[in-house]
Amino acid sequence: THEELCRFIARESESVVVSVGYRLAPEHKYPAAYEDCLSASQHFLQHYGVDPARVTVCGDSAGGNLAAAVSQTLAGRSDLPRLRAQILIYPGLQALDFNLPSYQQNRGVPLLSQERAAFYMLQYLNGNATKLEEVLEGSHIPPDIKLKYRKWVSPD
Repeated sequence: THEELCRFIARESESVVVSVGYRLAPEHKYPAAYEDCLSASQHFLQHYGVDPARVTVCGDSAGGNLAAAVSQTLAGRSDLPRLRAQILIYPGLQALDFNLPSYQQNRGVPLLSQERAAFYMLQYLNGNATKLEEVLEGSHIPPDIKLKYRKWVSPD
């Protein structure tokens, strides 16, 4: 589904783009998709002999989350070449607060409403959406954790 976009990004950025078909939720719970993407990226960097200055990791939606996680993991590896860049297209990057202004402003937007975003996050993490109301209310995160990460997810 993403081949044309990957080719466009590779051509326009003069980069090598690795597109990974990873295991999907809810059949395969976290961290299956992350492990697939990390494994594929490590294998590519170790065995394909491309110029690492031309390797870009990219993802959209949940794939954007995976691209960010893989990039962070690989950034700490001294035994592998560094990635040139990461491209994150509407990535799912936070699951602490589904009541931030962007979720409020777009709560009813077709395709990915506030409720659907929370539902998909639960499917990705544990394949079970029984706690959807708690997630939408924000009661799924203990108060001490909210306080600890407030500066990163505060609407201010």
